[in-house]
Amino acid sequence: MFFTRTHEFSINIPKDEFKNRLIGKHVKIHNLDFEVIESDYSLTIIPHAEQVTEIKTLPVTMLDFKEEGGKTKVIIQSRLRQLDAGGPQLIMIFCVFLFVASIILFLTSEDLKITFTFLGILILTFTTFWYRMQTGYFDYCRKIKNYVTTKGA
Repeated sequence: MFFTRTHEFSINIPKDEFKNRLIGKHVKIHNLDFEVIESDYSLTIIPHAEQVTEIKTLPVTMLDFKEEGGKTKVIIQSRLRQLDAGGPQLIMIFCVFLFVASIILFLTSEDLKITFTFLGILILTFTTFWYRMQTGYFDYCRKIKNYVTTKGA
Protein backbone atom coordinates (compact mmCIF):
# COMPACT_ATOMS: atom_id res chain seq x y z
CA MET A 1 0.00 0.00 0.00
CA PHE A 2 2.31 2.80 1.19
CA PHE A 3 5.39 0.92 0.08
CA THR A 4 4.30 -0.24 -3.38
CA ARG A 5 6.00 1.51 -6.28
CA THR A 6 4.77 1.30 -9.88
CA HIS A 7 6.62 2.58 -12.96
CA GLU A 8 5.71 2.35 -16.63
CA PHE A 9 7.75 2.86 -19.76
CA SER A 10 7.64 1.87 -23.43
CA ILE A 11 10.32 0.19 -25.50
CA ASN A 12 10.69 -0.58 -29.21
CA ILE A 13 11.67 -4.20 -28.56
CA PRO A 14 9.17 -7.08 -28.92
CA LYS A 15 7.94 -8.57 -25.65
CA ASP A 16 9.53 -11.99 -26.13
CA GLU A 17 12.94 -10.57 -27.00
CA PHE A 18 12.87 -8.28 -23.96
CA LYS A 19 11.89 -11.20 -21.71
CA ASN A 20 14.79 -13.24 -23.08
CA ARG A 21 17.18 -10.40 -22.19
CA LEU A 22 16.08 -10.63 -18.56
CA ILE A 23 15.12 -14.25 -17.79
CA GLY A 24 17.69 -16.08 -15.68
CA LYS A 25 19.86 -13.01 -15.12
CA HIS A 26 21.17 -12.01 -11.72
CA VAL A 27 21.41 -8.44 -10.45
CA LYS A 28 23.83 -7.45 -7.67
CA ILE A 29 22.59 -4.54 -5.55
CA HIS A 30 24.44 -3.66 -2.32
CA ASN A 31 26.13 -7.09 -2.35
CA LEU A 32 22.73 -8.80 -2.47
CA ASP A 33 21.75 -11.06 -5.35
CA PHE A 34 18.40 -10.63 -7.13
CA GLU A 35 17.26 -13.18 -9.72
CA VAL A 36 14.84 -12.70 -12.60
CA ILE A 37 12.47 -15.64 -12.99
CA GLU A 38 9.48 -16.25 -15.23
CA SER A 39 6.07 -16.79 -13.66
CA ASP A 40 2.88 -17.26 -15.67
CA TYR A 41 2.72 -14.27 -18.03
CA SER A 42 5.11 -11.95 -16.25
CA LEU A 43 8.62 -11.80 -14.81
CA THR A 44 9.48 -11.62 -11.13
CA ILE A 45 12.67 -10.24 -9.62
CA ILE A 46 13.21 -11.83 -6.22
CA PRO A 47 16.01 -11.32 -3.69
CA HIS A 48 18.21 -14.19 -2.54
CA ALA A 49 18.43 -13.25 1.11
CA GLU A 50 19.11 -16.68 2.58
CA GLN A 51 22.62 -15.69 3.70
CA VAL A 52 21.67 -12.23 5.03
CA THR A 53 22.01 -12.03 8.81
CA GLU A 54 20.99 -8.40 9.41
CA ILE A 55 17.43 -7.12 9.15
CA LYS A 56 16.61 -5.84 5.67
CA THR A 57 13.38 -4.76 4.04
CA LEU A 58 13.49 -6.10 0.49
CA PRO A 59 11.19 -5.74 -2.52
CA VAL A 60 9.69 -8.36 -4.79
CA THR A 61 9.31 -6.83 -8.24
CA MET A 62 6.81 -7.92 -10.88
CA LEU A 63 7.26 -7.03 -14.56
CA ASP A 64 4.17 -7.06 -16.76
CA PHE A 65 4.21 -6.53 -20.52
CA LYS A 66 1.58 -5.20 -22.92
CA GLU A 67 2.14 -4.91 -26.64
CA GLU A 68 0.68 -1.74 -28.13
CA GLY A 69 1.26 -1.16 -31.82
CA GLY A 70 4.94 -1.75 -32.48
CA LYS A 71 5.95 -0.99 -28.92
CA THR A 72 5.99 -2.94 -25.68
CA LYS A 73 4.70 -1.26 -22.53
CA VAL A 74 6.58 -2.46 -19.44
CA ILE A 75 4.96 -2.09 -16.01
CA ILE A 76 7.31 -2.47 -13.05
CA GLN A 77 5.66 -2.98 -9.67
CA SER A 78 7.75 -3.35 -6.51
CA ARG A 79 6.17 -4.30 -3.20
CA LEU A 80 7.34 -5.48 0.21
CA ARG A 81 7.94 -9.14 0.81
CA GLN A 82 5.31 -10.58 3.15
CA LEU A 83 8.13 -11.56 5.48
CA ASP A 84 9.32 -7.94 5.77
CA ALA A 85 5.96 -6.13 5.93
CA GLY A 86 5.43 -6.35 9.71
CA GLY A 87 8.15 -3.95 10.85
CA PRO A 88 7.27 -0.98 8.63
CA GLN A 89 3.56 -1.45 9.32
CA LEU A 90 4.14 -1.44 13.09
CA ILE A 91 6.20 1.74 12.84
CA MET A 92 3.48 3.43 10.76
CA ILE A 93 0.81 2.39 13.30
CA PHE A 94 2.99 3.74 16.13
CA CYS A 95 3.40 7.07 14.27
CA VAL A 96 -0.36 7.33 13.64
CA PHE A 97 -1.00 6.59 17.32
CA LEU A 98 1.42 9.35 18.37
CA PHE A 99 -0.18 11.79 15.93
CA VAL A 100 -3.73 11.07 17.14
CA ALA A 101 -2.63 11.23 20.80
CA SER A 102 -0.91 14.57 20.28
CA ILE A 103 -3.97 16.05 18.52
CA ILE A 104 -6.27 14.86 21.31
CA LEU A 105 -3.90 16.22 23.96
CA PHE A 106 -3.61 19.53 22.10
CA LEU A 107 -7.39 19.93 22.08
CA THR A 108 -8.07 18.77 25.64
CA SER A 109 -4.99 19.46 27.75
CA GLU A 110 -3.88 22.74 29.24
CA ASP A 111 -0.30 21.53 29.60
CA LEU A 112 1.25 21.44 26.11
CA LYS A 113 4.59 19.91 27.18
CA ILE A 114 3.32 16.34 26.74
CA THR A 115 1.71 17.25 23.42
CA PHE A 116 4.93 18.65 22.00
CA THR A 117 6.90 15.73 23.46
CA PHE A 118 4.66 13.31 21.57
CA LEU A 119 5.00 15.40 18.40
CA GLY A 120 8.80 15.44 18.82
CA ILE A 121 8.91 11.67 19.25
CA LEU A 122 6.66 11.31 16.21
CA ILE A 123 8.85 13.53 14.02
CA LEU A 124 12.05 11.84 15.16
CA THR A 125 10.64 8.32 14.68
CA PHE A 126 9.08 9.03 11.28
CA THR A 127 12.13 10.90 9.95
CA THR A 128 14.47 8.09 11.00
CA PHE A 129 12.13 5.46 9.57
CA TRP A 130 11.70 7.29 6.25
CA TYR A 131 15.46 7.85 5.91
CA ARG A 132 16.11 4.14 6.51
CA MET A 133 13.45 3.20 3.96
CA GLN A 134 14.91 5.60 1.36
CA THR A 135 18.43 4.24 1.81
CA GLY A 136 17.26 0.62 1.94
CA TYR A 137 13.99 -0.58 0.44
CA PHE A 138 13.31 2.33 -1.93
CA ASP A 139 16.95 2.31 -3.07
CA TYR A 140 16.56 -1.35 -4.07
CA CYS A 141 13.36 -0.42 -5.96
CA ARG A 142 15.11 2.43 -7.81
CA LYS A 143 18.09 0.28 -8.76
CA ILE A 144 15.91 -2.57 -10.00
CA LYS A 145 13.92 -0.08 -12.09
CA ASN A 146 17.15 1.33 -13.53
CA TYR A 147 18.39 -2.17 -14.35
CA VAL A 148 15.20 -3.05 -16.22
CA THR A 149 15.11 0.24 -18.13
CA THR A 150 18.76 -0.12 -19.22
CA LYS A 151 18.03 -3.63 -20.53
CA GLY A 152 15.24 -2.11 -22.66
CA ALA A 153 17.47 0.53 -24.22
